[in-house]
Amino acid sequence: MRKPKVHQTPDGPAYQGRLLPRPEEEVVDQGLTFDLGTLVSRRRALSFLGGIGGMAALAACGSDSGGGTSAKATTSASSSASSSGLTEIPDETNGPYPADGTNGVQVLDQDGIVRQDIRSSFGDSTTTAPGIPLTFELTLLDIVNDGKPLAGAAVYAWHCDRDGNYSLYSSDIEDENYLRGVQVADDDGSVKFVSIFPACYSGRWPHIHFEIYPGPDSLTDYDKRLSTSQLAFPKDVCDTVFATDGYESSVKNLSQLTLKTDNVFGDDGGVHQLATISGSAKAGYTAKLTVPIDTGTEPTGGNAPGGGGGPEGGQPPSGAPAGPPPSGAPSGAPGNPQPSP
Repeated sequence: MRKPKVHQTPDGPAYQGRLLPRPEEEVVDQGLTFDLGTLVSRRRALSFLGGIGGMAALAACGSDSGGGTSAKATTSASSSASSSGLTEIPDETNGPYPADGTNGVQVLDQDGIVRQDIRSSFGDSTTTAPGIPLTFELTLLDIVNDGKPLAGAAVYAWHCDRDGNYSLYSSDIEDENYLRGVQVADDDGSVKFVSIFPACYSGRWPHIHFEIYPGPDSLTDYDKRLSTSQLAFPKDVCDTVFATDGYESSVKNLSQLTLKTDNVFGDDGGVHQLATISGSAKAGYTAKLTVPIDTGTEPTGGNAPGGGGGPEGGQPPSGAPAGPPPSGAPSGAPGNPQPSP
C-alpha cells in the first residue's frame, strides 16, 4: 500500500492542504480528528465530482426529461420509505465488551479507530485476526425523516474473533484491538466494514454489535447515541462457515441454539436484525442489513445490567473473565466484564 504523500510547505508538512498536527509522525498517526477530517474531505470531493457528472448528463438529455425523471425518482423513493411502515431496529445491550467507555475501556478516542478494514489491530500491535473473510454493510434510514438515508452518522462496530474472544478483554488479547472500527455513513446512509466471520460461543447466536451516533464528534459521548443494536447471521451460512478449519468449537455451540431461543434475538427471532448474505466460504461473504432508526425517541438499549450471569444467560468466551468491571477501571484496562451478550 502506498504511503500518503506529504507536501512540505513554509508552515510545515501538510497532507491534502492540511497541516499535520504531529509533523514528526506519519499521516496515519495524526489522530482521530485529523482522520475524520481527511475522510470528510474525500467524500466532499467525490460528491462534487458526482455532481458535475450528473449536471453534464442532464444537459445532454435535456433539462425537461432529465430534471423531471430525477425529481420523480426522489419523490417516489421518499414516498415509498414513508409508506412502507419501517420498523425501528430493536435496541439491544452493548454487552460487557464494548470498549466504548461505558465500563472503563475506551477505544473510540484512539488514533486509527476510524477505518474500514478492522481485521488487524492498530497502534502498538498489527496482529490480524484469522477467519473466513466477511464484508458487512449497514444502511441507516431515518424514520422521522420519511425513511431518508441518515448521512453523516458515525457507526462503531465490533464483534468476537474466530475463537469467540473479544479484543481488549479476553485473556491473552487484552493488548489487541482488532475487530473494532468506526465508519461515517455516506450520502446513501451506508457504511461498510471488512472483517472476518465471528464465532458462535456458548449461549449466544453469532452476531455483530454496533452503535450509531449522530456524527463523529459525538463518538466519545455515549449519551448521544441514536441506537445500539446487533446483526444476526442466517443458520445455513453459519453451518457452512463453522465446518471450516478454526471454527470447530462453534459447531457444538450453534447446535444448542436457535434464533428463537437466543436471549437477544429471541423476542422476534431476529426478523429485523437478520442480515442477507451472499458469497461463499472460499471467496468470503458479504452481509447486508437495513437499519431504520427513530431519531425522535430515546434509545432503550445500552449497558448490560449489573449482577451475575449477564442479561442473556450466555457463557463468557473462552478465556474471558467474568463478573462486573471494577469500579473506576482506567481507560484501556481490560477490567472484568460479566458473561458476554
